Amino acid sequence: MNRQPPADGANAPGPAAGVAPDKDEVLRDLDRTFHALLGEATGGISQIGLAEAWADWLSHLALAPGTQAWALRKGSEKWARFAEMLAACAAGSSDDAACITPLPHDHRFDDEAWSNFPYNVLHQAFLLNQQWWHNLTTGVPGVDARNERLVEFYSRQILDMLSPSNFPATNPEVLEATLREAGLNFTRGFGYWLEDMRRQVTGDKPVGSEAFVPGRTVAVTPGDVVYENRLIELIQYRPTTDTVHEQPLLIVPAWIMKYYILDLSPENSLVAHLVSQGFSVFCISWKNPGEAERDLTLDDYRRLGVEAALDAVEAITGARHVHTAGYCLGGTLLAFAAAALAGRGDRRIASMTLLAAQVDFTEA
Repeated sequence: MNRQPPADGANAPGPAAGVAPDKDEVLRDLDRTFHALLGEATGGISQIGLAEAWADWLSHLALAPGTQAWALRKGSEKWARFAEMLAACAAGSSDDAACITPLPHDHRFDDEAWSNFPYNVLHQAFLLNQQWWHNLTTGVPGVDARNERLVEFYSRQILDMLSPSNFPATNPEVLEATLREAGLNFTRGFGYWLEDMRRQVTGDKPVGSEAFVPGRTVAVTPGDVVYENRLIELIQYRPTTDTVHEQPLLIVPAWIMKYYILDLSPENSLVAHLVSQGFSVFCISWKNPGEAERDLTLDDYRRLGVEAALDAVEAITGARHVHTAGYCLGGTLLAFAAAALAGRGDRRIASMTLLAAQVDFTEA
């Protein structure tokens, strides 16, 4: 009788008891740990992707002599205006001398002290340099649009770090405060820094967070937990009107923050506003995952989160259709769930409102 050969590794001997785990798995764990530490250090920014963006911009700029000539001309024009400003300052009219104005949203140099010499020269040179780098990093032919945005954004961030407003010796507002307080502002600031470092080392919450207590100062809209599973608690808020709308509303917040981002206080609470308008409001509160949840997938979050909450809302209210609203990543997950439900012919979602939620990650 002919037999099919076993699959690769089907008859391979397993590790004996007490033997160290497979080296490949150990090395994979090392890679994962390193990537996690790198992501924490860089804020989740891909260094490879960033390097590719800079290489894309620089290589295309090197092959664009017309763009180079244009950038040199723009730089010459800017520094010619700056030279005129220096001449005006030398002539004693520094208060009125300005060759560039900040963008409308830039308020770093609003104080009148920035119009006095030498601080006017410092901040004007900075703004000219920032504008020139914007010219240089945008409009280079052949550069991928996403890479162009990355290069322009990060070049601006680097320049912003070097702004004269960030250094005490070049910031007239800081110097005035130092003279006024005889240096106590630096002593006080150093004390704040030490306290921040202590809290970071000990794991204590940031200064001021003690004032925000759920149920007292935040998340004060009355409600009850009406359903829970390993991933969520479902809150139903108590009605404040004599009658409520027939179709309830389910809110899906992001799982990277607490649900009460939408219920901060009576004065700025979306939840309280909706309840006052006669809606039966339900909101998902995501539990903090533990080791047992380490292997959950986005599909599990869809199933145990949005769809489980939707089932519970239907069972509690008897409503056949439910309005939904998703905030941030909660909105992204809600969009996934709505698509999956529609694909199965499930039409329980009456409407879907997305707040600060991304569903198209083409250029993310």
